[in-house]
Amino acid sequence: MTGTRTKTVLAIGGHIGDMDLTAGPLLAEHVLQGHRGVLLALTPGERGHPRLSPEEYKLQKIAEGAEFAKDIGAEFRCFDDLSDGFLGTGDDVALRIADVIREVRPDVVIAHWRHSIHSDHAHAAQLTERARFLAGLPLERERPRHGVPTVLHAENWEDMEGFTPDRYAPVCTEAFDRWHAAISKQAFARGETYGFRYIDYYTALLTMRGCLSGRERASALSSGNGAKTVGPLW
Repeated sequence: MTGTRTKTVLAIGGHIGDMDLTAGPLLAEHVLQGHRGVLLALTPGERGHPRLSPEEYKLQKIAEGAEFAKDIGAEFRCFDDLSDGFLGTGDDVALRIADVIREVRPDVVIAHWRHSIHSDHAHAAQLTERARFLAGLPLERERPRHGVPTVLHAENWEDMEGFTPDRYAPVCTEAFDRWHAAISKQAFARGETYGFRYIDYYTALLTMRGCLSGRERASALSSGNGAKTVGPLW
C-alpha cells in the first residue's frame, strides 16, 4: 500500500444482508488490501422472519449486520427507522443517502440492479442513482459535495431481469473464508427463515464467475456499458 491512496467502496442495499451476500466478498477482498469498505442498509429487513415479530427480528438483524461488518473489517450503517417492504423513492431518503456519500466519499458505490422481483431492491437502486446526483450538487448540507466516479450493480438472485455482468472482480481465498465465516452468522443466510440456501448459492456463484473470468473466485457486477473487464475495481 506504500504510495497508494486508500480507496473506499460503499455498498448500498435495501435490507441488512443484501449487500452482505452480494458485495460482501468484494468488500472483504478490498479491506484485506488495505482499503475501506462501508455497508449501508436502507431498512433492517425486519419483516423477513416467519416466526419472529418484526420488532424482535429488527433487533436481531441489526446485531447480525453490525457483527458481519466487523468480521470482514468494514463499517456498518442502517436507516433503522425505515421499514422493510415500504421503502419509497422520495428525495427525503435520497438526501439521507447523499449525506452518507458526502461523509464517506466513496470511490465506488455498489448498488442493486434496477430491475427486481422485490420493490425495495428496485427502489434502492433508484434512490442510489438519485443520491449520487444530489451528493454532487452544491447544496446547503453539513458536508461538502462529492462526485462518485463509479457506480456498479451487484449480482442478486432477486434482481436478475436484464442483468448482464461485465465486471469480474477476483476474490482471494482469505477474503472468501472471511466472508463465509461472517455470513454464516446471519440466520436468513443459513436458511433458517424461508429455507433458501443463500450461502450455497452465492458460494457457487463466486466459483462459477471465477471459472468464467479465469480466477479461482470472482464477484460479478454490471457497469451497464457492456465492456467486459476482469480485475480489481481500480
